[in-house]
Amino acid sequence: MARVGLEHEDRILEDPAEISAFLAQHGIWYRRFEALESLPESATNEEILAAFDAPIREQMARGGYVTADVVQVKPELPNIEEMLAKFRKEHWHDEDEVRFIVEGHGVFFIHPREAPVFRIEVGPGDMINVPKGTWHWFDLCPDRRIRAIRLFQDPAGWSPRYTGSGVDAGYEPVCLGPFDIPAK
Repeated sequence: MARVGLEHEDRILEDPAEISAFLAQHGIWYRRFEALESLPESATNEEILAAFDAPIREQMARGGYVTADVVQVKPELPNIEEMLAKFRKEHWHDEDEVRFIVEGHGVFFIHPREAPVFRIEVGPGDMINVPKGTWHWFDLCPDRRIRAIRLFQDPAGWSPRYTGSGVDAGYEPVCLGPFDIPAK
């Protein structure tokens, strides 16, 4: 279940309705799916997409998304550090970033232009949309694994555009569970 860390208020949001209301203030929507089908480690991308076909198609119709794929990151993935280094830099996209977490955990750091940075830790059953143009960065949790379904309106529009602000360097590079360690 998602948790939102508001370090500037020393507060954590854990209630899905409270999380949705807070994120909506920043143009981010969040949905929680309680009953997820358990998939074997060996499940193919096609099997993962088929297992979650109904919620994916529903969201695709709502948001005008035209394609979906699966991203699977595991600790043993070759060049994992180089890949994560790209995600850990503050950036934005020309298109929404939609993620439906099937397995594992990760954290989005959101940097609103007129408000302090906050974190959204996501896990299995969480679906989130970081709207186009939103400054953010992402990292994995200590288990260093995530399986997520991604939705696209136009796959060509998803390339990161780095801000170069340096704000991301002031935050711990991985999610911290209960968010008990403040920004550096």
